[in-house]
This record gives sequence, C-alpha cells and structure tokens, in this order.
Amino acid sequence: MQPLFFYSVVKYNLPVISKLLLSRITIQNYAIIEDLEIAFSKSLNVLTGETGAGKSIIMGAMGLILGERADSDVLLNKTKKCVVEAVFQNPKKEIASFLLANDLDSNEELVIRREIAAAGKSRAFINDTPVTLSQLNGLSHLLVDLHQQFDTLELTQNDFQREVIDALAGNAQPLEKYKECFRQWNEVKKETTALLQQKQQFDREADYHRFQFTELDEAGFKENELENIEANLKLLTHAESIKSVLTDVQYQLEESETPMVQQLKSICNQLNHYAAYHPRLPQIVQRLQSAQIELKDITGDISQISDAIQSDPQQIEKLNERLSLGYKLQKKHGVSSTEELIKIKNELEEKLQAVLQIDDTILQKEKEVAMLEKELKLLSAHISERRQKQIKPLTEKVNKLLLQVGMPNAKLKVEIQNTTPGPAGADLIDFLFDANRSGQYQPVRKVASGGELSRLMLCIKSLVAKKLQLPTLIFDEIDTGISGEAARQVAIIMKELANRRQVICITHQPQIAGKADAHLFVFKEIINDKVKTAVRRLSEDERITAIAKMLSGEKPTAAALENAREMILN
Repeated sequence: MQPLFFYSVVKYNLPVISKLLLSRITIQNYAIIEDLEIAFSKSLNVLTGETGAGKSIIMGAMGLILGERADSDVLLNKTKKCVVEAVFQNPKKEIASFLLANDLDSNEELVIRREIAAAGKSRAFINDTPVTLSQLNGLSHLLVDLHQQFDTLELTQNDFQREVIDALAGNAQPLEKYKECFRQWNEVKKETTALLQQKQQFDREADYHRFQFTELDEAGFKENELENIEANLKLLTHAESIKSVLTDVQYQLEESETPMVQQLKSICNQLNHYAAYHPRLPQIVQRLQSAQIELKDITGDISQISDAIQSDPQQIEKLNERLSLGYKLQKKHGVSSTEELIKIKNELEEKLQAVLQIDDTILQKEKEVAMLEKELKLLSAHISERRQKQIKPLTEKVNKLLLQVGMPNAKLKVEIQNTTPGPAGADLIDFLFDANRSGQYQPVRKVASGGELSRLMLCIKSLVAKKLQLPTLIFDEIDTGISGEAARQVAIIMKELANRRQVICITHQPQIAGKADAHLFVFKEIINDKVKTAVRRLSEDERITAIAKMLSGEKPTAAALENAREMILN
C-alpha cells in the first residue's frame, strides 16, 4: 500500500512548501528504448503519444526505480546491461531520516540507479551505494505515488481511508500522543500478563519450594559446619591413640629416668663453668637454656591437650548423625559444601518472598493499565471527535468533485464505528459508495469499478494534497472513459494538484494535455531498421498541433487548431 504521510500539515494561508521533484530519468537498453533521458518540470508534466508508442514502457522503467522485480527479458541488446537512473531534488526530512537509518549518504540530490545484467542479475544503488530491493521499495513510497487506473487498491483499504480523514482533521500531533500512550498501555499489559503467568508458575512450585526451604531451615547449618564436623570426628575417633602418644611424649620430656628437660639443664650447668674461656660458649649456653624453657612449655601444652582429649561415643554418634543429614541434603541438591546448601536455602527464601510480593506488583500494574486505558479513551475520543467533524465537509467536497469529473450519479458516504483501541485510535472507518443514486451504499472495495475508483482517488488526493506533503504523483491513464467537460474538470483538478505537488500524467485527453507545464511527446522512430521509442518536449506551436490531432485526427482542422490554442492559453 502506498502510505500517506502526516509529517507536515499545511494550512491554506501558508506559503507552498518546497516540492520534492523528480528532475530527470535516464533509461538505457530497456525494451525498445536504446538511450533516453526525460527531464521533468516542477509542476504538471503530461506525456502523450499514439497507442503503442512506448508510454507504458516508460512506466515499466519507472517501476524498476521503485523496486519492482525484473529479468533479462527487458533487455533490448542481450549483450549489454540495462540501466535506469532517476534524480530527485529537494529530498524531504523523512528521506534524510531513511538514508541515515540505512547508512546511506545524504546529498542535495538523490540518485537512484537500477542495473540489470544480461544474465538477469539485478543491482540497485542509492547515491552510488548498493542497496537491497527491500530498501529501495521502502524509499520509493517516500518518493513517488504511482496512481494507475487499475492500481487503486489502497482506496479500498480501511487504513488508507482513516489516513485521509486524519489528514483533513490535522490529527498528526494528537495521533502521535495517542500512539505513545497506546504503546505504553500495551507494554504494561504485557508486563501484567507476564507477572500473572509468573504467579501461576510460582503457585505451582510454591509448595515444593516451601518444603525444601523448611527442610534446610530446620537443618540450620552454619557456615563451614559440615567441614568442621568432619575434622572433629577425625579427632574423636582417634582420641585414645592421640592421648597415648601425648602421654608417652610428656613422660620422655619430664618423667623418665633421664628426662630431656633435666638433661638440658645439666648440660647448661656443665658448659656454664667454662663459658668465660671461649667467646662463643655463653651464646651456646643461652640457646640451650631457651631450648630447655621451650621444651618445658611444650610439655605443659601437651599435658593440657592430653587432658582435653576425651573419647565420647555419644558425641561421636551425634556428630555422625549431623554429618549424615548434611551429606543427604548435599546429594539431594547436587552440591558438595555447607556454603552451597546455605546459598540454596537463601534462594528458596527469596522465591517464597517473591510469591508474597508478586500480588502487590500485579495490583500496581493493573492500576497502571487502568490509568493508561482511561487516558487512551480520552485521547481516542478527542481524535474521534476531530474525525467526525471532517465527514460532512469531505463527502460534500468529494461528491461535488465527482460531479465535475463525469460521475453525476455517484455519491460517497463515510461511516465511522467505534471499536476497541488500536494503534491508530478506536474508530473503524469505511468509505461507502453508491454509483447510481440507488440509495444503497456499499463499501468501496465491493462496488466501485476500476474507472470509478481512479476518479474517486483523484478527487480525494486533490483534497489531501492541500494538507500533506505527498510525494511526486504519477497518473497513468486514469482518464480512460471520460471526455468533454468531465475531462476538462479532471484537468483542472490535476492543475490545482500541480500547484503544490509535482504531477506526471500519461493521458489521451486533450483537455488534460492543454494544462501541462511540460508537454512530453512519446513516439517511435526507425533507426538502422530498428524501432526505438523517443521522447521530445514540445514547443508551444508543437503542442497546439499535437492537441489538435488529439481533438480531430491526424490532419487537424482549423477549428481544432484554434480550439487547441485556446486550451493552452487558458
């Protein structure tokens, strides 16, 4: 769908905005076009020519620039590549944003090039930087609005119809505020749903977590407790052997027939008699005395340790039970230390605490959802009110224009129904159509023919163009099936459009051709026995002749020439 753009609402009394312009297009080796360059004016450009002259081929080449797919069948010379290049001037800020978002260079001119190799491989470039077809297609909607007789499906879509109403209502800023509120509302709703799902999960797991926590909490292990128990058990189970060794050592140090402590004392006394005869002996004596004192202290410590060590079967049994409980819980939780068990207990406690807190969080989120929903309703009501005010003036203006373009019995009716809040408000907008004053209005998508849709779209775009920065508008033979006064009115509408937007129109109607700022004549010529398509911008005299031929045939009458001159001058 070709979108409408709401970025700058233009009031009637403000200066005309600078136009985005397709300044020229170059086509090489495409269908029956060998090498062609077309320069466009900034206002109304009209392409005319005999049926089969190549106007549709030019539109096909334009389609390549807009991101349509192609293959090597379009190559005139199968040994050379096809190149189509378009140059745009005055890129809008939305285009600059697109280029920045896609890491593309931004210049005063925007150059798009498409190349198709003989093997069928296609490449696309934006300002000489390779891009994907998806990127090219995304940019093309900002550059060109291609309006063909049977390519008006967007008019049948509710989003486009809503955008038309919003454009006329100047809803850009209210919608921006609404969309931000809608985003927040959706986000908080998702958070609330996630919390409710989390609560259900918590509820399912709460009993099991509570059991596990209670088991660990009742065990009440302290830091490094199991490791300390293991060490204590080793001591207690070897208590008698340790006590026996300590008693023996104490005996040898102090109580044997030749105790070590007493021997050291005797040695010190013997050496002390001769200490004055050698300078190093006093130091030796002093060291021996220190050793004697240290051994005496060691003997005291051994005695204390020995007295403290007692074999206690009940204590051993108690510690074994405690250690067995610890090992059981370690195995259950797949860990190997007291620290890890304590950590699991703390995590279970946090989960149980979260179960208690989540209800408060959910309640808070539900209040936030209700508050945002209330604000959303107020914003949507404001937007709806502005939309409702546009229904009557829109239908009156469109129906008046339909009368002008040769559809006197056709009527447009706009229906707005309130619905649940969506990304663009709480309204379902439908364009209803009655082609024959039957009083039976049906959705446009069901009852309007291709020609009716084309002229209806033209009428609508002529209204919204005064409000929006539409891109370059291209109309491909949407005037089929009209003539006379209806064609003249279509021409007037297009001329008014061209005052604000660049318009390119392929037409067979002399009335429309007469309004052109640039009249481009498409024709075939034979070069080296080959038929080629060419385009020439007509002078005023050439225009008069071309339009006269459109009025009366290949040999225009004087009356036709005069009529053509009047069309151009007026």
